[in-house]
Amino acid sequence: MEGVETDRAPEIPVDVDFAHALGVTDAETTLHTQGEQTRVWDLASVSKPLTALGVLIAVDRGLVDLEEPAGPEGATVRHLLAHTAGYAFDGDEVVGGVGARRIYSNTGFEVLAAHVEEATGFDFVDWMEQTVVAGLDLVDLEVTGSPAAGYRGSLRDLLTFGRELLAPTLIPEELWREARTVQFPGLAGILPGYGRQKPNDWGLGFEIRDGKQPHWTGAGSSPETFGHFGQSGSFLWVDPVAGLAAAFLGEQPFGPEHVRVWPGLTDALLERFGDAGHSSREHSSGGAR
Repeated sequence: MEGVETDRAPEIPVDVDFAHALGVTDAETTLHTQGEQTRVWDLASVSKPLTALGVLIAVDRGLVDLEEPAGPEGATVRHLLAHTAGYAFDGDEVVGGVGARRIYSNTGFEVLAAHVEEATGFDFVDWMEQTVVAGLDLVDLEVTGSPAAGYRGSLRDLLTFGRELLAPTLIPEELWREARTVQFPGLAGILPGYGRQKPNDWGLGFEIRDGKQPHWTGAGSSPETFGHFGQSGSFLWVDPVAGLAAAFLGEQPFGPEHVRVWPGLTDALLERFGDAGHSSREHSSGGAR
């Protein structure tokens, strides 16, 4: 459920010339928003962590196993979630060995959705609507597009999702911690928009900041920060050390302005709201509620 906005402080400057929405939350409540909370935007690849949660719910219910075969020969559900199955960015071509490189792939998430459909007997759209959308009361989220990059949603949806990723209710704590832990450590790969990273760390559907440089989060972000950004100019990050999650949506596709602005914006959010996040952490177990 959406927390109640409590902040009435001045807006944080965002040096861009296009319409956008921005917000930050702790594990319990929205702390600050700018722009329209209910406007629906293209999420692009911020769809992937939502899809990942749907997959992890199927894992928790015993309908899917992380180690079962899926995708190319030798690959598993875990490989697909962690972008190590060998698929190219788009299309069915396999361009790398399983577990050999971190190859960011939309195809892997399309294959995941088909795998969950077969395992559960549900159309994946229905599965997402009955588990993630209904489970979190994401009133604006549209999941009829590609599970890799086709969802649409609002700022309030992403902040609600961010709270779930700070203190999960839909999956158990052990699985949540595994999802934000580096899978297949040490693998190099391309982080779209930011070039080759070694290592290019990912969890189960979530990019992990670790020591990556350059990066779309801030200099003050903890190495444990995880999340995703999208080519629509969207991001969702979760910093479990700070106890905060933040989201950005905008009408301009990802480009140099985002690269320039996002890190400083993240640092400004951490500086202003870090104390609130730490206070929330003290009152939350950080596990399933």
